[in-house]
Amino acid sequence: MAYSEAQKEATARYNKKAYDRIEIKVKKGRKALITAFAAKQKKSVTQFIVELIDKEMAEQEEDA
Repeated sequence: MAYSEAQKEATARYNKKAYDRIEIKVKKGRKALITAFAAKQKKSVTQFIVELIDKEMAEQEEDA
């Protein structure tokens, strides 16, 4: 079954309501390395980055 325009629009509306966006910039070629590294761990790039942030924040909380 094809992904209809209505489904795309509904998904976009939901994502806008449910999620904040953070954009990061990396040097050319680095994106491919990060994507490959995340894939080797069977994670999306978003999941990989969010888990790293959560880990760092938890470590900082423990040190405080």
